[in-house]
Amino acid sequence: MPVCYAFANQKGGVGKTTTVVNVACVMALWGQKVLVVDVDPQCNATTSLGLNARTLAQSSYELLLGGVDVEGTRVATRWNGLDLVPSSPDLAGIPLELGSESPRERASHLAKALESVAEYDYILIDSPPSLGLLTVNALVAAHGVIIPVQCEYLALEGLTQLMRTISLVRRGLNPRLVVRGVLMTMYDRRTTLSPQVVEEVRGHFPGRVFATVIPRSVRLSEAPSYGEPGVVYAPRAHGAVAYMTFTRELLEGDGWTAGPELVSV
Repeated sequence: MPVCYAFANQKGGVGKTTTVVNVACVMALWGQKVLVVDVDPQCNATTSLGLNARTLAQSSYELLLGGVDVEGTRVATRWNGLDLVPSSPDLAGIPLELGSESPRERASHLAKALESVAEYDYILIDSPPSLGLLTVNALVAAHGVIIPVQCEYLALEGLTQLMRTISLVRRGLNPRLVVRGVLMTMYDRRTTLSPQVVEEVRGHFPGRVFATVIPRSVRLSEAPSYGEPGVVYAPRAHGAVAYMTFTRELLEGDGWTAGPELVSV
């Protein structure tokens, strides 16, 4: 069965989608079979992988409503081994669509849709910047959650609430869920603030912060406008190299081994 990770943080602009698409692409280029599930109504992961959500017949909206299965929603990307369940702006209406169901039923739609999917090594879920129903569905479906945190002032703001939500999901809906780790993003080595923030977060979450730190990168920001992950658009950029390093750290932490020739894409 595939390992399923949800990427979550209720704060926007922390590099969550950038992390999902770059990690997924590196995994695929290194021989893993990966499914990205975009459940953010903003559709950024879908766009970043070169697809237009408005031109696709089926999406994670229909998947969550139960009208179609993963086979009927997924599309192949340009990168061999990397598939996508695209998003749709219609996802914004999911809380209303499922309003008549019990809390447990409302929170379990994505888990039920993914439980029979077995042909991937990894499933990576891009959730919206909120702690609403869509993010809860992602947490219920996942084995672990990866939390991107921006290296800026107030980085810890809201993390306590996110950890509380994760704890509630673990106790009531998904006992297997673990915090896989916190990923520090948008690190600016020219400032004194970034290293201070990294130190503070590591102090609050000892042993839960990944060693890799993702630097702020203009090239990573440009990549979505070309419909490509940064690791393809500018593979030698500092941000892209950092995502390769992080992907290797994540995979090796999951028991994967590979030769040094796979350090770059």
